[in-house]
Amino acid sequence: MISVLIPTYRRPSSLAACLEGLDRQTVKPLEVVLVVRNDDHETRSFLASRRDTGLNIRIVTVSQPGVVIALNTGLDHVSGEYIAITDDDTVPRPDWLERIIGHFEQDPLVGGVGGRDWVHEGGKVITGNRKVVGKLQWFGRAIGNHHLGAGPPREVDFLKGANMSYRRSAIQHIRIADYLKGQGAQVCNDMEIAMAVKQAGWKLIYDPLVAVDHYPAQRHDEDQRNQFNPVATYNSAYNETMTVAKHLPLARGVIFFICSVCIGTSGFPGFVQWIRLLVNRTEHATAKYRAVQKGRFHAFANLGRMGIWRRSAGTKLPVGGDPR
Repeated sequence: MISVLIPTYRRPSSLAACLEGLDRQTVKPLEVVLVVRNDDHETRSFLASRRDTGLNIRIVTVSQPGVVIALNTGLDHVSGEYIAITDDDTVPRPDWLERIIGHFEQDPLVGGVGGRDWVHEGGKVITGNRKVVGKLQWFGRAIGNHHLGAGPPREVDFLKGANMSYRRSAIQHIRIADYLKGQGAQVCNDMEIAMAVKQAGWKLIYDPLVAVDHYPAQRHDEDQRNQFNPVATYNSAYNETMTVAKHLPLARGVIFFICSVCIGTSGFPGFVQWIRLLVNRTEHATAKYRAVQKGRFHAFANLGRMGIWRRSAGTKLPVGGDPR
């Protein structure tokens, strides 16, 4: 009934814990599809020596770097009616799959289900409760908070890659756009597919009780999470801009452009936020501002070449594509 899809790269110890969590599920998965790079000898050695625990593990090989090609390839190989996706550095809680299935069976219009990822850092769990989760504000600002969500299940605008699942029929003709930049994590890949599913008319549900424990592991690319890297910052700003603007109506897209360039956020500073960072003597303030603005302008230029303005006439844009 439900397949689990995990892209993995050079994290055998984290993957071992993730598989143990799946083995403890109250509802056993139909299969666990692992997408492994052909040069990832660490993971291959681990899987070859792993003792059989009853999980139906299928290994799919890719040769190109990046989570987008891994997820898209994995989606072509899963066979379940529902597809649960998580990272190799998470440990799903025992009722994870059971709760996911429950939401899909309760409402046939639900195309995607996600939940809280309890983030563990430095031996401690990041705590806090937020009511606003996975929402895109009218002017284009994306609010995540998936790791802090509390309260009852509710509809959202996008899900988080560490804990998201989809109905097979909802993503039958949808794949993650191949223009997202990066050699590893490719930030916003989760937002891109979630928004495409919602744009197709399906509901996205966030339930804090659909939970995994998340132990952020080392990344093997330029994006090292909380460490500044101009390439990673450029890639993130580009990916967010492409994803958000593509799914906004024309007027809101123009407002998003103005707000992001003139104001921005602390994570993706525009001019106003750059001045604030300078006043606060924030490290790398100017380098970050330049990388973000470069990513923004390149993304908006490519969106124009995609024909984004045609949406004012009601033309629906493709989910994929390769605007360069």
